[in-house]
Amino acid sequence: MRNALVALFTGLLVGAPRAALACPVCFGQNDSPLAIATNMGIVAMLVVVAGVLGAFASFFIYLMRRGKLVTAQEGPGEVGHHTRSESDPREGTAQC
Repeated sequence: MRNALVALFTGLLVGAPRAALACPVCFGQNDSPLAIATNMGIVAMLVVVAGVLGAFASFFIYLMRRGKLVTAQEGPGEVGHHTRSESDPREGTAQC
């Protein structure tokens, strides 16, 4: 049964005319509606990719600017030193 199905499918694939297997773009009809729709689909995908990459890059630019702002607000002698309140020695620990 399976061999007969494979033989039938192979026969249909080989016997089908080439015109049935190709779209108008493959035949060089660049002004057909299918070719125009294909080009618009490609443009839409490129716009989405460019938008995502632009958002990703702008996020990292935002982080760099924010880091420079925090560094400038701390002052030159306080870089990397954060003060902690010494009133409660258990600050930051979980209570179970």
